[in-house]
Amino acid sequence: MSAFGYRKPQDLPEVIPIFPLPGAILFPRSTLPLNIFEPRYLNMIDDALAGKRLIGMIQPTERSGAIAEIGAVGRITAFAETDDGRYLITLTGVARFRVVEELSVDTPYRQVRADFASFNHDLSAPGFEAVIDRNRLRGALRRYVDMHGFETDWSAVDEAPPEALVNAVATLCPFDSIAKQALLEAEDLVDRCAVLIALLEMSAESGGAEGPMQ
Repeated sequence: MSAFGYRKPQDLPEVIPIFPLPGAILFPRSTLPLNIFEPRYLNMIDDALAGKRLIGMIQPTERSGAIAEIGAVGRITAFAETDDGRYLITLTGVARFRVVEELSVDTPYRQVRADFASFNHDLSAPGFEAVIDRNRLRGALRRYVDMHGFETDWSAVDEAPPEALVNAVATLCPFDSIAKQALLEAEDLVDRCAVLIALLEMSAESGGAEGPMQ
C-alpha cells in the first residue's frame, strides 16, 4: 500500500522544508505530534498547509548549524490553532530522504534538495517476510522499563503489529540523538528492531546511568 498516493520516489518533491529538532525522529507510517510556536516554523506550517503538506524532520549535529545527512519527510495529517497563536500538528511519516544540498532561500525556515531514491521501500509497508525477534524485543523492553520505572501497557505491546511496535518504542524511549539517528538510518524494519534491542540491552547493562550510545 502506498503512502498518501506516493508510489515511487519521483512522486515526492525535490525540494522540501526542514525542521531540525534534536532527539525527534519520524519513521514511515508513524506519527509525531509537534507544538509549533517559533515564528519561522509557524511560517513553514502556513506554507506547507497551502501546498503539499510535507515537512522534513531532521536532527541537528554537534557542529553548529549542521544537520544530519538523513531525515524523514512527513505529511501534516492533523492540525489545530491555539488561542495564543501556536499550531498543534501531527506529522505522519512518508519516507526517509538523503540531503543532497541545503539551498539558499528567502524563507525564514531552511529548505533542502532531497533524494528519496535510496528509500524507495519506505513507500510500502513491510511484507510478511519482515520477521522481527519479538520475544527478545519484549524481554529487552521489560528490563528497560523496569530499570527506569516506566509504566507499560503490556497487552498493547503484545498485540501491536511489528512495525507499529518497533517504531513506537524507538520514538518514545529517551535515547540520545546519536542513538535516535542510528534507529532512523537502519536499513529496514528488521534491522531497526535489531538496533533497538541492542540499545535497550546496552542501557540495561549500564544500569541506565547514561545514554545508551554514550
